[in-house]
Amino acid sequence: MIEAFSSLFNIMGSFLIIYGGLRSILGVIRIEVLKKSHSYQKVRKELTNKIVFGLEFFIAADVLETVLNPSQEELLLLGTVVLIRTVLGYFLSKEVLEYQLD
Repeated sequence: MIEAFSSLFNIMGSFLIIYGGLRSILGVIRIEVLKKSHSYQKVRKELTNKIVFGLEFFIAADVLETVLNPSQEELLLLGTVVLIRTVLGYFLSKEVLEYQLD
């Protein structure tokens, strides 16, 4: 059962990132091709939010996978992955709040 939830979380994280990427592509097309009044800042913020949310699902999946195989190597790998994803998520969120792109 834990394996099923781990897989579900991995799929959901992937789906969120892909969905955010596709929406961003459509946003850029609206801006560049269709000349719609849409801002790059909004497109980028939405993409970043989807990436950060997707990363949180990946972290949950990694935690569940480590529960199944709690070796020292797996714990070190989990700690490293969580640290990298947390730092990445922090800086992506900070970037969205601080920088104006338009």
